[in-house]
Amino acid sequence: MSDKGEVDLTGAKQNTGVWLVKVPKYLSQQWTKATGRGEIGKLRISKYVAKLNVSFTLNEDLTNIDTIGEKPSMVRAPREHPFTLQTVGGQTLAVFTENSSDKIALEGLVVQRAECRPAAGENYMRLKKLQIEELSKPLRFSQQLDKAVTTNYKPVANHAYILDYEKKKKEEGKRARADKQQVLDMLFSAFEKHQYYNIKDLVDITKQPVIYLKEILRDIGIYNVKGTHKNTWELKPEYRHYQSEETTE
Repeated sequence: MSDKGEVDLTGAKQNTGVWLVKVPKYLSQQWTKATGRGEIGKLRISKYVAKLNVSFTLNEDLTNIDTIGEKPSMVRAPREHPFTLQTVGGQTLAVFTENSSDKIALEGLVVQRAECRPAAGENYMRLKKLQIEELSKPLRFSQQLDKAVTTNYKPVANHAYILDYEKKKKEEGKRARADKQQVLDMLFSAFEKHQYYNIKDLVDITKQPVIYLKEILRDIGIYNVKGTHKNTWELKPEYRHYQSEETTE
């Protein structure tokens, strides 16, 4: 049994064997576009002597990749994807599914592991180049304004995502993890007011589990282990933009 009730073990009784296949991210994204549109490609399995050869050919209609970030990609996804087969080894792996009614079912035991890799070619190399360029862009950058900002930020009593979180918290009876970007927004907003915070104050501000909050803080902050502000967190230099009097405090 699971915490959601009994598990449907029909798949185990039928001795159903499944393949566990790792596919490139862009390929899974193209498959998502094909929802309700029919065929996504063809899987070929052939055997020569004692060797099994497996490959997947993507449907021609799904090779067009619209954009990567804000830049038109002008590339097409590779069509041919040979499989690299791997042994399951001494592991016992199983595949479970969960339906809309939160019912857990065992689909079968993993009898074959494989990795679906794109065939090397011009399309794939151009796609990888654009992906690398996109990942290398800085997350934050400074920009000089030509004129003064005339629009003012109007604070609200409570943000929608905070209200949603409070509702979810009451339903679950414990702290629930919010989206990482929402937590980052709350942290940056807090550090605009003060430079140093202890972990207890940050937990009260974000309403997040301590372990989850520390994971996010390690990406953007520094923990002071000595000095005047011992046992407090502050932002890394690249994220700081305090008022001058706050910095010299």
